[in-house]
Amino acid sequence: MKLQRLATVLTVVNFVLLMFVLVQARSSMAQGVAPVIRGRALEIVDGQGRVPAEPTPSRPDAKGYPDTVMLRLVDPNGRPGVKLGASEQGAGLGLAGESEPTYVLLKAEGPNSSMKLTNKDGREHLLKP
Repeated sequence: MKLQRLATVLTVVNFVLLMFVLVQARSSMAQGVAPVIRGRALEIVDGQGRVPAEPTPSRPDAKGYPDTVMLRLVDPNGRPGVKLGASEQGAGLGLAGESEPTYVLLKAEGPNSSMKLTNKDGREHLLKP
């Protein structure tokens, strides 16, 4: 008789715990996505521990404009393949080729805009409106 009573009490306790967990799960689903995630830095890390994408609030070498935000996407060798930057003065997009110095640079700075193309042999072509 005591064993049957113990089993009944444990069943009721398990049922109450199950209901509590289900209510908690439902309330956390109802909250949805957090409106803001804040932090000092963000690194997207691949399976090997490398950082292929990293938005930064300023350039690592501390040159350039203050309050510049830069997004860098790197290739498997760690070389930046895409750089996207923005500041109050303007914005730019750099696309690197397979070897130095091959790249495309799109830039809008103040009232001016330009596109600079550079080949592997170093020849440049600058386009301005």
